[in-house]
Amino acid sequence: MDMTERSPEFPVATTPAPGVMGVDWEQRVDFDRLRSYRLARARQALEESDLGALLVFDTANIRYLTATHIGYWAFNKMERWALLTRTGEPWIWDFGSAARVHKMQAPWLVPEQSVGGNTGLAGSIGPETGLVTRAVREIRDVLHDEGVAGMPVGVDMAEAEMFLELGRAGIEVRNGQQTMLAAREIKSQDEIVLLTQASAMVDGVYQDIFEALKPGVRESDIVALANKKLYEMGSEHVEAINSIAGERCSPHPHVFSDRLIRPGDTAYFDIIQAHNGYRTCYYRTFVVGRATQAQRDAYKRAREWIDAAIALVKPGTTTDEIAGVWPEAEEFGFPDEMEAFGLQFGHGVGLAVHERPVISRLNSIDTPIELKEGMFFALETFCPADDGRSAARIEEQVVCSAEGPKVVTLFPAEELMVANEY
Repeated sequence: MDMTERSPEFPVATTPAPGVMGVDWEQRVDFDRLRSYRLARARQALEESDLGALLVFDTANIRYLTATHIGYWAFNKMERWALLTRTGEPWIWDFGSAARVHKMQAPWLVPEQSVGGNTGLAGSIGPETGLVTRAVREIRDVLHDEGVAGMPVGVDMAEAEMFLELGRAGIEVRNGQQTMLAAREIKSQDEIVLLTQASAMVDGVYQDIFEALKPGVRESDIVALANKKLYEMGSEHVEAINSIAGERCSPHPHVFSDRLIRPGDTAYFDIIQAHNGYRTCYYRTFVVGRATQAQRDAYKRAREWIDAAIALVKPGTTTDEIAGVWPEAEEFGFPDEMEAFGLQFGHGVGLAVHERPVISRLNSIDTPIELKEGMFFALETFCPADDGRSAARIEEQVVCSAEGPKVVTLFPAEELMVANEY
């Protein structure tokens, strides 16, 4: 396939992906505007709820509220948390010296509201030390001082001991994750640029993967190549590289191995990484050396399913309409929608790899939600081949705009590409 050629049916409308360096001569990402937008969205969601405050331990939510980040080693260890009340500015309790660093480097935070915190390192320091009790006491004091004591507090996720201690302190806990996801579902212009830049990075990785695919290369070698390339391009974190080939393609194992890639293998990949916090989830499928008719047929069906879904993306479409164009689980070899979940699939992408909307036959047929302008999400399809071993996996990331879908994943996928063709 001529990689510069595009099918006329392929939706080529996309969003800008400017350089990532700050410059004075071009409008790029305005990070002050980004921080203000996110905090305003959270305040609006809080105001529309019955909560007095949001207490968040999920690192994506902490970043959304406070624009702080101390590395992915701290990812969801429940060892740092943020609090936003209806009346106050964000608080951050962070890991040791990180709190002092925020006072120096994050002027958008109230300095006195960046403090050290510790809940026991996921239980490694036992609750008998009183660390969780102290944390809850400090949270309770803020709730009192900011006039929301007695109102429910929305918590996204936490250790069991934290939930128990909040209850002992008389704090009514509600589900704060739903409030935060409501805030995060509509992306600003700056978020969409960051998500598009992240996708552009993966475009480049797929060029390298396409050139490297040949017999004798291991699935794990492609994982190494992708990690190296992404970090060279400035990726903040490579969360996962799915690298699947040959008979491992069907059913999808969702994990790479050290399997040697062989002539005629289907190989598909998913690249999940973060650029300034904003993720990608971006599959592509190739065949190594030569392709069979069964492999081409599977790819054609997967492409038809994803194109049908993309064509429906516009404000006002409901997620059951999109899920309805995808085959039922039994049609592609699964006993029910639970076991087929994640194969014909859509999911929001932002500071986390799974946000709203989530689209599948498992949840969307009976409980649909409406697409809104500014949603950014991935659509992905899977089709097993008739040979019993190969499969096709395609994923496109799209913006829901007033003009319809804008596709930001641009590495060619209109038809099955053969790497290093014989």
